[in-house]
Amino acid sequence: MKVKQKSTPCELCMSRKFSLFSDLSEQHLCHLSDSKNFITHKKGQILFYEGTKPLGVFCINDGIVKVYKTASNGKEQIVRLAKKGDFLGYSSLLGEESYSNSATIVEDAKICFVPRESFLKVLAEDTGFHRRVTKALCHDLGVMEEKLTDATQKSIRERLAFTLLKLSETYGIDGSEGEKIDIILTREEIAGLVGTATETVIRLLSEFKKDQLIEFEGKKIIVLDKKGLARLSDFYG
Repeated sequence: MKVKQKSTPCELCMSRKFSLFSDLSEQHLCHLSDSKNFITHKKGQILFYEGTKPLGVFCINDGIVKVYKTASNGKEQIVRLAKKGDFLGYSSLLGEESYSNSATIVEDAKICFVPRESFLKVLAEDTGFHRRVTKALCHDLGVMEEKLTDATQKSIRERLAFTLLKLSETYGIDGSEGEKIDIILTREEIAGLVGTATETVIRLLSEFKKDQLIEFEGKKIIVLDKKGLARLSDFYG
């Protein structure tokens, strides 16, 4: 169930510093505050569907959202996991196209929806914001090109090791034994991130555990050996 709540003014929002709205003027922040909707979403809820028309952009205040495409066989290919401060839907909005993917809540989330007209008004009037959005679009394109290259040149084992490293980098918290990935993903979702079958991910995770690269704490994964995963992923950045 989606719950509309009284929103925090944009100028007081703690997550704004992580977003493209970070350096907006007070005038534009007030405009966004007056026009946006602040909604609480529960895990498993759909934020938007592939093929529908965007009416605005989503800014994540808190929580995690998976952005994915669904193949003809029903399997999900996860494009990204969006977190606090991330924007969703702006590339489709600017391109005047339907959503090229779908988005579902992975962890309970608080999300601001900014209507199309308000977003485009700020984009037209604030050159700094326009520059940041353009840079973000170029970055997204580069990430997609890198993913395509990895899918054709790296083995599934290498892609899984790299995925665990990136999850650790983004959601990791230090523990007594290693760095725990503080997000619960199903094996199907991990397979969707890697681009392979669920059974393959289950087998490889078991092998990684046997090799003492990772450990499990309930449904969460603990990374024990980052250097080992880096070597395995053929990642030297």
